[in-house]
Amino acid sequence: MEQRRNEMQKLNVIYEDNHIIVVEKPVNIPSQGDKTGDIDMLTLVKAYIKEKYNKPGEVYLGLVHRLDRPVGGVMVFARTSKAAARLSEQVRNKDFKKKYLVIADGKFEKDKGTLEDYLLKNEKTNTSKVVKEGTKNAKLAILDYEVLKYNEEINLSVVKVNLHTGRHHQIRVQMANAWHSICGDQKYGTRGRGKQICLWAYELTILHPITKEEMTFKVLPEFIGGWKQLEDISNL
Repeated sequence: MEQRRNEMQKLNVIYEDNHIIVVEKPVNIPSQGDKTGDIDMLTLVKAYIKEKYNKPGEVYLGLVHRLDRPVGGVMVFARTSKAAARLSEQVRNKDFKKKYLVIADGKFEKDKGTLEDYLLKNEKTNTSKVVKEGTKNAKLAILDYEVLKYNEEINLSVVKVNLHTGRHHQIRVQMANAWHSICGDQKYGTRGRGKQICLWAYELTILHPITKEEMTFKVLPEFIGGWKQLEDISNL
């Protein structure tokens, strides 16, 4: 209970109305409850709403997308079932647009490009890998990337990623497969072992589920650790 209250007090609410609430997910907090039993975003945001609006009984909150536990950034939750259904439809129709920032190993051959791979998830190990097209249960994964900066001294690139599909560990697996593993990735990377993964969901664009207005929300990571590389980048 004490942990939940402490985390709730630190919750960064970016936007809220009667239909949606947009928050910053801190790193290392699950999007929803899992077998660890650790505090999760769904529980935190529910508690925030219950306390702020003095809501009796159970608070409704719809989870329409997820971020991996070690990844921070923008998340939207639905405050009504109608909003949840319409946001989920946007996810299916690819009207739900997510952009990420990555600190990746090495220098990219091209400053802009597209990665297309087929990914297969291993449920037992909770990992995914790139496989050949036609492999049973494999799913197409597509992302666009743009290199914002290359630091030759430490051989790291700051990369903006636009997801076209939402596969399990997609950015992490595709980057590693392209020989540009993400700094701090404990599962797929070799650079920055033991450090925080440099993968951040910094921008989210949705259509408001009721008004249909296009809304864009943006939050940047704190410029510490690997994210110090963002300090002199103006086009974020």
